[in-house]
Order: sequence, then C-alpha cells, then structure tokens
Amino acid sequence: MDDQGGRAGIGVTRDEEFEELRPLLFSIAYRILSSVSEAEDAVQETWLRYADSATRPVSPRAFLSAVVTRISIDVLRSARVRREEYPGTWLPEPLLTDPYADPARSAELADSVSTAALLLLERLSPLERAVFVLREVFGFGFPEIASAVGRSEAACRQLGVRARRHMDAGRARFAADLREREELAARFFDALHEGDVAGLRELLAADVQMVGDSGGKAPQWGAGVFGAENVSRVLAGLIAPFVGIGGSVRPQRVNGQPGAVLRDRDGRVVNTWTLDILDGRVQAIRAVLNPDKLGHLGPVADAWAVLRETNQARRPT
Repeated sequence: MDDQGGRAGIGVTRDEEFEELRPLLFSIAYRILSSVSEAEDAVQETWLRYADSATRPVSPRAFLSAVVTRISIDVLRSARVRREEYPGTWLPEPLLTDPYADPARSAELADSVSTAALLLLERLSPLERAVFVLREVFGFGFPEIASAVGRSEAACRQLGVRARRHMDAGRARFAADLREREELAARFFDALHEGDVAGLRELLAADVQMVGDSGGKAPQWGAGVFGAENVSRVLAGLIAPFVGIGGSVRPQRVNGQPGAVLRDRDGRVVNTWTLDILDGRVQAIRAVLNPDKLGHLGPVADAWAVLRETNQARRPT
C-alpha cells in the first residue's frame, strides 16, 4: 500500500497532518460519490471530526481514510434516492484534476476516475463501492477496510470479490492506452473545428452515442444522438456557429480521459465532454450540461442563451 502522507510525530500539527492527507481523502470520497461538491463536503466533515477528537490516532492516514469513507457511504445512500428520481441521463460531476498524485500508478488512477468507470461503480452497493475503491484503487489492506466500513474482514473480502466481478464484466476488453486515445481525440477535435463531417464520421464508431446530463436545467439532445452519421452532422452543425459567436472548445483531460471544456465568449463554462475511445473509434461522447454540476469549474454560462445565439448564427442572413 502506498503510504503517501500521514506523518504522526513530534512537531507535526493536526492541521499539517490533515492537509498532507487531503488529496487522498478527496480522491477516495470522489470515487465513492462521483460528485466534487459532495466529496469536498465529506472531506470538510472529516476535518471537523478530526479536530474535535480527543486523542491523536497512531495512523492519521488510516483514521482519516476510515472517517471519510464512512461519511461518503452515508452520503451515497441518500444520494441514490435522488439519482433514481433524476430527470434524464445522470452523469458524474466532471473532475479536471485529481489531487492525489502517484506517478507510478498515474494511468491506473486516471482510469479509476473515468466517467465509464464511475458509471460502472454506480451499479455496486455503497459498501461494495467503498471496498472496491479502498482495495483496488488505493491498495488498503482488509483490516483497514473492515474498520472503515464496519464489517468483518471476511465480509469485506466477499464484498471485494463481488465488486470486482461486476466491474470486470462491464469493462471494455481491449481499451487503448491513454496516448493512443489522446492522439485520436486530437484528430477528432481538429475535424470538429474544421467542420469536417466526413472526417468526424470516420473517427466515430458506427453505433456511437452522444448523451447529455442537463438535470432538466439546460438544453440537451433529447434522449441522445445515435449513430456516426447523425452525431457527425449534429456536431459539425453546432460547433461552427458556436465558435463563430465567440465560443471555444478547449480539449483537455476530463476525469482522466480525453475530453473538452466548452466556454462562451466571456470564458464561462457551457458544458464538459468526455470521449470514450475504443478500437480506434470514439464510442461515446458524454456531456455534462447541468449548471449545478459545473460551478466548481468557474462561472457558468446561461446555456439557453448560448444555444439561442448559436441557432441564430446558423440561420442564413
């Protein structure tokens, strides 16, 4: 297990211990909750409990990781009810930078926070999800996991086996490495900026899907746009006038994968995209448009106003 952070000793204050471990705590909470705002709240609640505790733990890392896990499990249980009633497609809140850095496992950590992986994690129970995150992503031992989730080690091992089985069954069998995905994404965005419908179509899987999470608070493409022909024409038809009114499509990693942030002429966030790339083609484009899920990225645009102006720019004069 990587023992990043968590020095407990003479001269190290609780503040210093906590700040050193904050990146790990946030990264655990985000993978359990798929929400930046809820993960930040869970980390803050963890700090309050740590600051109020009468004793100093032998291992701040184990103690704080257990606390943030328990808080995240409780939050996830209540969040599940809201997600079942969510209007339209639900997607995780976009994460541009994972604060937990481990160069030796950077690719693995990036994959574990991808939109596709987080959507697979949604299929697990809260306890299965927590055990999987602690064990498979962060390498905690089962004694620590058992303490964190309040179950026996044997029960945690069973939870871990079930979680791995569900995750393995849903994973793509032949995922390209990140460099190959980013090279194809660069070609995709080049074709997009050029309005090259044929070029876009060539890079899209035949059964590609483009779906959006608006939460009923922003415009989107109904239940989605499906098929290479439809998706390529919709993209080419929207992006040129959007850029023409001062909008921008800035490629960058979103949730550790190739994606983009779209902003209006004033730099306000319109939405984010993530690209699922497999077998040399874009399999899915997932857009987060719900303004409630974009505020942590900066000022958020009025997406309805942007769409109206974009549509006006498309009309012949």
